[in-house]
Amino acid sequence: MKEFLSQKNVEYTLIDMTASMANLKAFLHYRDNYQEFAPIKEQGRVGLPCIVINDGEKIIFGQPELDELL
Repeated sequence: MKEFLSQKNVEYTLIDMTASMANLKAFLHYRDNYQEFAPIKEQGRVGLPCIVINDGEKIIFGQPELDELL
């Protein structure tokens, strides 16, 4: 995903969920409170990697969804 974003000249901030409790807590906030994660959780998946745009305005889970935006 990082390579794809770089090739498309998309500015982003990579956040490693395992780097700190604050990062994990921020991810869990989105996962527990945003409807976009409902189907992901129903499938027993975690929801990573994901791209959160503008503090949750849009959440993308894969390159096909990202292709539609670019």
